[in-house]
Amino acid sequence: MFSLTWGSVSGWWLPAGLLLGLGYAWLMYRKPVDLGKNLRYILAAFRAITVFFITVLLISPLVKTVKYEPQRPLVLIAQDNSSSVNTFKPTDFSSSTFVDDLAKLKQELGDKYDVQEFHFDKDLHTGLSKSFGGKQTDIAGALHQLNDRFTNQNIGALVLATDGLYNQGNDPQYEARNIKTNIYTIALGDTTTKRDLLIGNVNYNKTAFLGNDFVIEVLATAYQSNGENMNLAVTEDGKQVYTQSIPVTGNDFKKIVSIKLNAAKKGLRKYNISIASIKNELSTQNNTETIYVEVLDARQKVLLLYNGPHPDLTVIKQAIETNKNFEVKASSLADAATIKPADYSLVVLYQLSAGEYAPIKNFIAKSKTPVWYIVGSQSNLQAINSEQNTVRISAGRAETQEVIPLPANDFTAFTLSDSARRKIAAFPPLVAPFGSYGTAAGTSVLLKQKIGAVATTYPLLAFGDEAGRRIAVLTGEGIWRWQLSEFQNYGNRNATDELLSQTVQYLTANANRQRFRVYPARNVFDEGENVILNAELYNDALELINTPDVKIELKSAAGKNYSFLFTRTGQSYQLDGGALPIGEYTYSASTQNGKQDFKATGQFTIKPLNLEARQSAANHSLLNTLAKQSGGQMIKPSQINQLADLIRKNENIKTVVYEDKHYSDLIDMKWLFVMILLLLSTEWFLRKREGEV
Repeated sequence: MFSLTWGSVSGWWLPAGLLLGLGYAWLMYRKPVDLGKNLRYILAAFRAITVFFITVLLISPLVKTVKYEPQRPLVLIAQDNSSSVNTFKPTDFSSSTFVDDLAKLKQELGDKYDVQEFHFDKDLHTGLSKSFGGKQTDIAGALHQLNDRFTNQNIGALVLATDGLYNQGNDPQYEARNIKTNIYTIALGDTTTKRDLLIGNVNYNKTAFLGNDFVIEVLATAYQSNGENMNLAVTEDGKQVYTQSIPVTGNDFKKIVSIKLNAAKKGLRKYNISIASIKNELSTQNNTETIYVEVLDARQKVLLLYNGPHPDLTVIKQAIETNKNFEVKASSLADAATIKPADYSLVVLYQLSAGEYAPIKNFIAKSKTPVWYIVGSQSNLQAINSEQNTVRISAGRAETQEVIPLPANDFTAFTLSDSARRKIAAFPPLVAPFGSYGTAAGTSVLLKQKIGAVATTYPLLAFGDEAGRRIAVLTGEGIWRWQLSEFQNYGNRNATDELLSQTVQYLTANANRQRFRVYPARNVFDEGENVILNAELYNDALELINTPDVKIELKSAAGKNYSFLFTRTGQSYQLDGGALPIGEYTYSASTQNGKQDFKATGQFTIKPLNLEARQSAANHSLLNTLAKQSGGQMIKPSQINQLADLIRKNENIKTVVYEDKHYSDLIDMKWLFVMILLLLSTEWFLRKREGEV
């Protein structure tokens, strides 16, 4: 459908154009000429129509075109593919048959519905699946992804087939409220509590210090086992270090057991926690749990020197100490006499230069200890410029200005999470010296200065490597504002802590200046998780390079070997080894720079995930709540043949017709020009034939 709209032009020009055409035709053909009467009328009509069309083109109205596009209701099917569905099921339930019955829904609904099929575990995947091999379940995550994928579309119904058990993500009830459609839940699993002993949860710190005691908390759980004894044992690298017999005093029994262990050996220690099985137990998969604790020789110490009190100091100290590997000593210059600089792996100078305290200046000059300069309104800029080349600040007057942090996209020395980068970009401004800023060659800028609405190239947080010493320069004060703003908006200070903690980790990561380092992203990876390893290579001048190839050999405890070649990223290397089988691995990496050969070794572990075995009784009350709050219905797997009728009878699920309006200028319609040309040509031809031309 289309129509003319006049906009700011009066529609009365249309009849005026028609009168103009008729008047022109009358003047031209009013007198008797050597033409027949009927032919004169025909030629006059041609001329009147032609003039009318030309007038309309000069007026140039808009042509409104309206299209009506029907959109069938979407029926989304989300099938839980986690292992708990197939492990804890009623005796008469066949998972393969159920998936086949669920697939028939698409055929039963017919062409009037657009049926989309998905399965999920910790992520959402296209299509249905019979594998039931998922090690984690995130129902809320699946709902969120479906809502994002089909936003602003005609979602008629969501069919959610699950046992209601989840071990990742948020409560599905909150996410389901964002999906404006009816949810039909299919209640899988078995709600009957059966005889079972299991480890419900383990709380522990992933790091401990050599010689210290540490505590792990084990949630020992028993169902339908009143009168039994749970024999709980803990082994360290195969050697038993703890045992306890726990009497079960009820059919729904839970007890938190605090176990004190001693970190007697340095390195990554493996602890197996197990409960001995009993007769007629439902499952023994959930009777064991493996944890790994890294035992460190000592914490790295960070010296934070300042001249006067400032709220930034507390924020910096708290953020660094969120990493248990670091201990911060904050001291004013007045109290620095008792400090032994050699005990520290990093020196943070807050609005100070090293020259303001002779022992620190001498220590830095004789060592390769990294230094972090934090510049503020009280800083001696000339002294700081003379002590480092990473950032140079030229300021004629002792004035300051507010600068907003702007994360750089090309920074590769370390990685901040996407959420942290988004938060930082919205942080309030810091106070920085007013002047011009420059950086040395090779300087990596993590945060740039945004002054007002202008994004500059001036550095706010920059990193350099000067003769083997890592240097960081933060050119503004007022970090306390970041922490307050983040807590006010998000209820936490994760981004501020991550930024400051990552900065310290990077500065101290290579304090011993090994020329070739290879280290995993984590010492313990979960089953199914991609194994990430990083590598760094330094030349004779202790500059980071990645020109030579780096090879690595992985060897599992079972004796299987894997060979890889690192990928260059930024100035270093990274390897994504993909998902490897469960077990303990050692690695040996090698490279060659010139005539020098370098090797690095290490180890990591891939631990099994048994989260799906920790809960055996299905949560059908959650599924019933999801269905009721959305206007849907919960059904059993045996009632799946009724689902198509339920959807068809729901009057809220119907085809929606969308109106699409499009406006275009009449002058863009080419056929109108062709029509005018044909009318004029025909008129000329007829006049020519009669000898009037």
